[in-house]
Amino acid sequence: MEIVEILGFAGALLIGLTLGLVGGGGSILTVPILVYVLSIDPVTATAYSLFIVGVSALVGAIRNAQKGMVDFRTGIVFAVPALIAVFFTRKFVIPAIPDELFSLGDFLVTKCIAIMIFFAVIMLVAAYFMIKGRKDDSQEGQTPKYNYPMIIIEGVVVGFLTGIVGAGGGFLIIPALVLLAKLPMKKAVATSLMIVAIKSLIGFIGDVQNLEIDWSFLGIFTGISVLGIFIGIYLNKFIDGKKLKKGFGWFVLLMGVYIVLKETLLSA
Repeated sequence: MEIVEILGFAGALLIGLTLGLVGGGGSILTVPILVYVLSIDPVTATAYSLFIVGVSALVGAIRNAQKGMVDFRTGIVFAVPALIAVFFTRKFVIPAIPDELFSLGDFLVTKCIAIMIFFAVIMLVAAYFMIKGRKDDSQEGQTPKYNYPMIIIEGVVVGFLTGIVGAGGGFLIIPALVLLAKLPMKKAVATSLMIVAIKSLIGFIGDVQNLEIDWSFLGIFTGISVLGIFIGIYLNKFIDGKKLKKGFGWFVLLMGVYIVLKETLLSA
């Protein structure tokens, strides 16, 4: 096994560890690891990310469902428009984007560059929410209230973003569930995993006919990531999650800035 493959699979373990430790954010690492470490095409990398994120989130969702932490009604209301949006984005929007978009002087903006820069923007937004943290303003015993129009709109937006960049979008889903459905924070995190799992795996189905999938590699990478989740869940008992999430937020911020520089100034 080459050193690059070893680093890539170590990255898979890191993705799972992060998900297990902080309950989210690990998926934001998947595409950069696949693209920059394993040299996989960005379009294919976002497809692989959907599968890896979907399976990893499914493991977490099942674990939370066994504890009664998943609000299935809220999850379905949010997930249906999200999964429709992500499926159509992967099956029709991504293939329709031309390989060469436009030029800025001597710099040619390609489909791959545009996807990575857009992904970097999403990373910067995610980093902001991780560093800022979030307040749990809802009460544990509060009955969920449904702002259906806004939940549906949010679902479509998150589904589109997931389809473009291949990230789970938990940092957008969780605040939406707290603010729009009045879910307690712990239930919002647990329900978010169910939504991420459904829409990511449905989005991946939209890619199967458009791309050549290396199932052997994808299975191994995903398996290592799932192993990392269980290790992270165990280590979570001994580590302050809030401090860890803030530190990880700064790491994601630096990675987002690096991707922008890598795809623009450093590639010129």
